[in-house]
Amino acid sequence: MSETHGASGSSATGGSVTAADVEHAVRLAVATLRGARAPDWGARAGSLEWDCWETVEHLADDLFSYAAQLGPQKPPSDTHVPFVWSRRKPGGPANVVFADRAAGPAGLLQVLEACGALLAAVVRTTPPTVRSHHVFGAADPEGFAAMGVVETLVHLHDVAEGLGLAWTPDAALCDRVLTRLFPDAPTDTPRWPTLLWATGRADLPDHPRLTRWRWYGAPAHERRP
Repeated sequence: MSETHGASGSSATGGSVTAADVEHAVRLAVATLRGARAPDWGARAGSLEWDCWETVEHLADDLFSYAAQLGPQKPPSDTHVPFVWSRRKPGGPANVVFADRAAGPAGLLQVLEACGALLAAVVRTTPPTVRSHHVFGAADPEGFAAMGVVETLVHLHDVAEGLGLAWTPDAALCDRVLTRLFPDAPTDTPRWPTLLWATGRADLPDHPRLTRWRWYGAPAHERRP
C-alpha cells in the first residue's frame, strides 16, 4: 500500500511550486512503487497504451528533459535541447533515458530517483528570470518544477492502476500545481480528483472528462490571451 499524505479536500493552501516539491513527489512515488509485491511491470498502465515499466521510464525521461531544458547557459527559446529520442518498440514512448532491464525494478526506480534529483537541483540553482522552451509555453524554473510534479503524480496514478496500488498524493501539492499550470480548473472541488480531471483521467461532478487538455507553462503575467 502507498503512503498517503493529507486528504484530497479543497481547503489546501496555495504557494509556489519548488524544488522541494519535486523531491517530495518523486520520493513518494518511489516509496509507493517499492511497496509493490511482485509487480507485473508488463501490465498496462491505466488508460495508457504503455506498460508500467515503460511509463516509469517515460516519467524519468520527462524529469530529465525538463532539467535539460534549463541547463544551458542560454536555454533554447523555440525548440527542445537536441537529444536523440528513440523508441524501444513501435508504439512505445520516445525517450532519451532508458533503464537497464538487467538491473530489474530496483534499477528502474534508481533511474527515476536520479532524474528527479537532477530536476530538483537545476530548479534550485536556476535564476527565476530564466525561460526555456516548452510546447505549452516558455517556462521559468517554477514552471518546470510544476510540470515535473504533475508528470510524477499523474503517471504514478497510471502505474498504480496497472500494479493494483493505492496512490493519493496530498491535496496541498495538487493545489499548488493546479494553480500554477491549470488556470481554468475548478477551484471548489477536491484537489487530487481535479488534477486527474485536468489531465484527462477522470470526471468531476458537472465537469465531463476532458478529451483534450493542456497546461500553461509560462508564468501567469506572461501568458498570451
